[in-house]
Amino acid sequence: MNAEILCVGTEILLGDIVNTNAAYISRGLAACGVGCYYQSVVGDNPGRLTDSLKLALSRADIVVTTGGLGPTYDDLTKETVADCFGLEMELHQPSLDRMIAIFSGGSRPFTKNNEKQAYMPRGATIFDNDRGTAPGLAVEKDGKIVIMLPGPPSEMTAMFDNKVIPFLESRSTQILRSSTIHIFGMGESAVEDVLHDYMLEHTNPTVAPYAKTGEVQLRVTAAAPDAAAADAMIGPVVEEIKAIFPDHVYGVDAGTMHNALVRALAAAGRTIAVAESCTGGMIAARITEVPGASDVLLCGVCAYANESKIEFLGVGRDTIVANGAVSAETALEMARGVRLRSGADIGIATTGIAGPGGGSAEKPVGLVYVALSTADKEETRELRLGRGYANERELIRNAACLHAMHLALKEGIA
Repeated sequence: MNAEILCVGTEILLGDIVNTNAAYISRGLAACGVGCYYQSVVGDNPGRLTDSLKLALSRADIVVTTGGLGPTYDDLTKETVADCFGLEMELHQPSLDRMIAIFSGGSRPFTKNNEKQAYMPRGATIFDNDRGTAPGLAVEKDGKIVIMLPGPPSEMTAMFDNKVIPFLESRSTQILRSSTIHIFGMGESAVEDVLHDYMLEHTNPTVAPYAKTGEVQLRVTAAAPDAAAADAMIGPVVEEIKAIFPDHVYGVDAGTMHNALVRALAAAGRTIAVAESCTGGMIAARITEVPGASDVLLCGVCAYANESKIEFLGVGRDTIVANGAVSAETALEMARGVRLRSGADIGIATTGIAGPGGGSAEKPVGLVYVALSTADKEETRELRLGRGYANERELIRNAACLHAMHLALKEGIA
């Protein structure tokens, strides 16, 4: 089976809200073995909605809509689907009773227009809304299925997970299952060049590259009757790819670099401290996004000014005078200082020129040094992160964060 996602709402077209629903539904459909070939957005206009729905039904077995199920005059998704399928609308009494009970337990009055949410195309499968008032539903006719979900993401995600997935699984003979391999330090074109023939040879599981901010991801996807069979197909391919890129794969299904770092540190029973100049606390902030960070992160020091580097991290004044704040020597003393003063097993540091001004011929914008210090090993890396764009500040800072965390992940806990 293949599907199309049709999100309904003028507010999406105007950019007033970000359409996160489509991404969530796409992942869920893939997990059920349903391919998603098209995604569309249409405003709250009955004519354009009818045209979009007919087009989607002409090229997909399943159409999943979000939005347009509420009580107002412009909520017309159910009515449009009923008209396309030649079905009458009728009151679904259990939905009305449930809605009245919800309103009676709160401070809002039940107004007459709310009854609109309880009218459904005849024969529809109803999905109760556990986080709102508008029920979802599915309509089937002539081999086509339209699944209608509420627009608010908190309502949509709960309904999709708890009601729609079982509905789809009961109609599917296979599932799709994926693992994501995270590659750092290589561009998408370089990865594709190495794996070109390999990817063409593999049709189940498939291997597909995706360029993400600061990394490349390889998604290995298998179609199989069940999860165990799919995992058995995916596992060998993942191990083969890890062997092809031994110095660049930093995790499988890791989510993010900082998530992988926290996991690895926790597994090794080691702690880390961070000293940051050009990244201004970004590394520490990202690490603390991860549950369990308190077990591994001892402290983060944002030492932006030279005097702060000297006073709080113990960087030698002579070191800065002789080499500059942006230097391998300063970065290493920052990493060593934060490690010794915090008592952490690992110290990492960043110092550089993020721009847009402040660079020179000897030290251009984008020059960054990252450093690592442990009791057994110390290392620095010189990075040239500038690409010549007008304002690369965030790009440079983000890349510096990733390189510093990668240094800790691949070498500090090896």
